[in-house]
Amino acid sequence: MNETETALVITTNNYLYAYFSPLSASLLLPLHQVLFCFTQMQIPKSSFSQTHFRQSQGNTKSEATWLPHGSCAENNTALSYAYSSDDRDANGMDFLHLMEERGVRANSQTYLLLLEGCLSSGSFPDGWKLHAKILKMGFCAEVVLCERLMDLYIALGDLDGTVKMFDEMPVRTLSCWNKVLHRFVAGKMTDQVLGLFRRMVREKVKPDEKTYAGVLRGCSGGDVPFYYVEQIHARTISHGYENSLSVCNPLIDMYFKNGFLNSAKKVFDSLKKRDSVSWVAMISGLSRSGCEEEGVLLFCQMHTLGLYPTPYIFSSVLSACTKIELFKLGEQLHCLVLKQGFSSETYVCNALVTLYSRMGNFISAEQVFNAILQRDEVSYNSLISGLAQQGYSDRALGLFKKMCLDCLKPDCVTLASILSACSSVGALQVGKQFHSYAIKAGMSSDIILEGSLLDLYVKCSDVKTAHEFFLSTDTDNVVLWNVMLVAYGQMDNLDESFKIFTQMQMQGIVPNEFTYPSILRICSSLKALDLGEQIHTQVLKTGFQLNVYVSSVLIDMYAKLGNLYTALKILRRLKEKDVVSWTAMIAGYVQHEKFAEALNLFKEMQDEGIQSDNIGFASAISACAGIRALDQGRQIHAQACVSGYSDDNSVGNALVGLYARCGKVRQAYFAFDKIFAKDNISWNSLISGFAQSGHCEDALSVFSQMNNAALEINSFTFGPALSAAANIAKVKLGKQIHAMILKTGYDSEAEVSNVLITLYAKCGTIEDAERQFLEMPEKNEVSWNAMLTGYSQHGRGFEALTLFEDMKQLDVLPNHVTFVGVLSACSHVGLVDEGINYFQSMSEVHGLVPKPEHYASVVDLLGRSGLLNRAKRFVEEMPIQPDAMVWRTLLSASIVHNNIDIGEFAASYLLKLEPEDSATYVLLSNMYAVTGKWGCRDRTRQMMKDRGVKKEPGRSWIEVNNSVHAFFAGDHKHPHADKIYEYLSDLSEKAAENGYIPQTNSLLNDVERRQKGPTQIIHSEKLAIAFALLSLPSSTPIHVFKNLRVCGDCHNWIKHVSKISDRVIVVRDSYRFHHFKDGICSCKDYW
Repeated sequence: MNETETALVITTNNYLYAYFSPLSASLLLPLHQVLFCFTQMQIPKSSFSQTHFRQSQGNTKSEATWLPHGSCAENNTALSYAYSSDDRDANGMDFLHLMEERGVRANSQTYLLLLEGCLSSGSFPDGWKLHAKILKMGFCAEVVLCERLMDLYIALGDLDGTVKMFDEMPVRTLSCWNKVLHRFVAGKMTDQVLGLFRRMVREKVKPDEKTYAGVLRGCSGGDVPFYYVEQIHARTISHGYENSLSVCNPLIDMYFKNGFLNSAKKVFDSLKKRDSVSWVAMISGLSRSGCEEEGVLLFCQMHTLGLYPTPYIFSSVLSACTKIELFKLGEQLHCLVLKQGFSSETYVCNALVTLYSRMGNFISAEQVFNAILQRDEVSYNSLISGLAQQGYSDRALGLFKKMCLDCLKPDCVTLASILSACSSVGALQVGKQFHSYAIKAGMSSDIILEGSLLDLYVKCSDVKTAHEFFLSTDTDNVVLWNVMLVAYGQMDNLDESFKIFTQMQMQGIVPNEFTYPSILRICSSLKALDLGEQIHTQVLKTGFQLNVYVSSVLIDMYAKLGNLYTALKILRRLKEKDVVSWTAMIAGYVQHEKFAEALNLFKEMQDEGIQSDNIGFASAISACAGIRALDQGRQIHAQACVSGYSDDNSVGNALVGLYARCGKVRQAYFAFDKIFAKDNISWNSLISGFAQSGHCEDALSVFSQMNNAALEINSFTFGPALSAAANIAKVKLGKQIHAMILKTGYDSEAEVSNVLITLYAKCGTIEDAERQFLEMPEKNEVSWNAMLTGYSQHGRGFEALTLFEDMKQLDVLPNHVTFVGVLSACSHVGLVDEGINYFQSMSEVHGLVPKPEHYASVVDLLGRSGLLNRAKRFVEEMPIQPDAMVWRTLLSASIVHNNIDIGEFAASYLLKLEPEDSATYVLLSNMYAVTGKWGCRDRTRQMMKDRGVKKEPGRSWIEVNNSVHAFFAGDHKHPHADKIYEYLSDLSEKAAENGYIPQTNSLLNDVERRQKGPTQIIHSEKLAIAFALLSLPSSTPIHVFKNLRVCGDCHNWIKHVSKISDRVIVVRDSYRFHHFKDGICSCKDYW
């Protein structure tokens, strides 16, 4: 190339450089001016031969410089035009075409400048044309041109074109590798990032800090094998970047996002110098990884070192405080935010809005929200979500409208929160409108939104629409299957739930840790233990047996359904100390009245360092109530208060139950009044506790208050109220409650019907109990036991045994309560051999270990039949230690049969076990009196007096005209006492004429008989019966209730009175019912 040709090409490039100069747009030379200048040049065509052109091509490398090499005058001329205007309407390709028309061949620098022009102006179609020209002209081997072409495809977003350009480059600079790498990182293409890095290693390209920073950010998406991470880390160290912040900061982030917390901490601790990004990476990483407390402590350390936190750090630590509910600290951080001047930073304010929303402090949340100068979608989402979660659905919907007015487009998170708000208030129609909006906006297929929509229909009980929507979604989403399981679970539809569970597996959907709990809860609710065990088997097969969430639900299911052994076995296998699993086990023990085991496990949980939650404390207090451990219950309540649960409803309700069951009426009312938000459980705890502690009048009074307050009464309310009415034999009130049960529809519940059976049985109307039993649509073992016990108490032993046989034929498994009724029935009718056989069948046939009450029943069976020596031998051979009930039964039998030796033998043990029980002294005293040992009797009474033991006075009561009338022995306090005693005298005379012989003085010696007046030895049941005969119509049966066992004289007297008055008289003593009619008692004088 001669001097003229060279000058021409250089001059041309100078003009191009003037146009495509990287100066500001206002200083660039208009292209049409460049073209004008260029056209004025006189270029002889003969000066461009092919040889010259080839020589020019051969010298392109020397000519491809960034600055023109022409004369200074020519450069200045081009630049002077460049500073004159910013008009750039013309196309850069026009210049190239003009060059070709003039016969000027562009070199590589020409194309380089043209490519830069395309990049700066965004003329990407021209860039493609230039690429084609470059290929045609043979400049594709030029490294600088290849790099610019890569930049062009990157700017276009054409990743495939970028990679292809990269692969075709003859020589790849580190800059090219980094550009491709960072494009993969931007596209979150972890596999391609790692693949490209491996290729760099194979081709022995030495990475720089930018390379490692890109690779590490690309691996931060998670699920990268640890050995990959280790190798990358090792290479950063080998290349000397172990203290490079641009490498170590993303390395910390990558370790956290892949779950390698300890490695992240080591990198952070090894840094000689840390910047704000390092602290952000650590604090946010700890917060995301469930180590929020460590993140907060790290922030405190940073603050102590005098380092100034950035807005990003504030945002991270505020989020950590929100997650672990360190709300007080969050408020203090808000003050620090104000002090540091970051109160206008949007992402800091967003974190504050989330904090205050989670606190429920929406005044502060809205103040922060309103102060945000530039609200974004996250700002609105934070407040809308908080309002929806706290139940302020209307305000959430109003804020959504405001968001739309601010011209911000709701995203999936926004709609999910709004749908949650609609779900909580049952706004199905509004939710459907948002569903339509999601469809129009193209968001209905979003995985989060699909779950929210399905949840809306489920919670609004529109299961049909829910199922239709479910079928229209991507059924590969396991979350949707789980929601459908919950939907049918809420309907207690086990068949559909199991069908869904089966279908999801048939379609290849693998159940996750939320699937199994959903189906297991349904099994628990419907008491489907067999199906629950099958699901448990699948849990073991799929490897979820050590998952804490799944295990806690398994424990809860087994504990609720009575399989406490398996539940405890699962708990012992857990490696993680999970408070939910422990409390589920404790609650299971309490539910099945294993109160001692519950308290032992609660103590073990605390010894293991597991901080109890409110459910654990409530269960432990309930266990104390079950064994009347008042002091221990108070101690646990104190622990609950220290742990911050003083105002918790579940703890407060348990405390009410503790005081009520321990008979502390005043304290129970006080604890009840302290509950701020009383619910049904609060009222039920008070009623149930009073009923169980014998304060039945208080229980019924509370029930009346609850009813008058128009509060919702459920089966858990009716049960204790009926029990209280049964315990004090208020049959009329019981019938009123029965009417309420029928009105509210709870008569179909087995638990309520069972208590009704007990009510009528205890109130002496065994026919009504029998009718209630026969009308039950579904009976459980409690139903059979209640009826069987009722028959036994009323002396209808043969009916009880017949019912027991029917029970076995229907495959209803008998339990311990069943055999107490069976043995008692045998005792009442004197079936000794049959009773012994039934007792032996407990362990031999039914696998039940007899309890003390069963041994006491056998002793009673033998003793009543006069087999006292056999009864004594049976007690001595018991495999368990006899309790007071066993010895008291033997002592009572000894008195009946005047056996002083065995009676004294039984009394000696009984006085050791229960030295403060008055019944023992009374029985022993009566035994001595019956046998005429007055000195022994007097010594027994003196011992009782010296020990401060007071005898419980005999009391009988009867209900007349809706009023209860109580009588004591020799009682003269009744308003109609004179009339009662006068009528009683006439009755006794008529009874004597009918053959009655008084035996009232058998317990008194001659002196005592002379000292006591005739009325002082009249027992309370006689007074009650006399008053009933005076007050009740002749057609009304007489029901008398006594707190002690009826004596032989009164029993004989009542038989004669029933005959001479032609009345049915029913007496319930402390042991059984006596039905007197026509001079005959149902017990056949055997009680």
